[in-house]
Amino acid sequence: MIYAGVDPGKRGGVAFLYSDGSTEVYAMENVDLVALFSARRTESIRLCLEKVHSMPRQGVASTFNFGVNYGYIKGVLEAFGVSYQEVPPQTWKKEFGLNTDKQKSIEVCHRLFPDVDLKANERCKKDHDGMAESCLLAEYARRKL
Repeated sequence: MIYAGVDPGKRGGVAFLYSDGSTEVYAMENVDLVALFSARRTESIRLCLEKVHSMPRQGVASTFNFGVNYGYIKGVLEAFGVSYQEVPPQTWKKEFGLNTDKQKSIEVCHRLFPDVDLKANERCKKDHDGMAESCLLAEYARRKL
């Protein structure tokens, strides 16, 4: 069984938690979702997808692009038959005692997954909050699905 989490969006991430304790995490901007799920098509996956919506004062073009990306993610999951549940941020963050502070998400992720590298690439100096939150979504899937 693989538990997975997807934090959609430009600064989002994708994480996989395996039954042997290993973890893989990717920055959304560096990943080919079709290749990721194609490589795991024979595996049983339970996935939490952060349920998102438009935000007040968000531009029309950025809202449209975000919606297109979200639809693409859902389409890839459907195409590969991945069982997923959409979970609002308030719900999964409550499980870990989090709020909107991205740094707290990174800290909790480091506490739960001390060996996971949250740098989007080798040039990055700061941890990637989308990668951290995708790990936490995968952990939420392991706990709840």
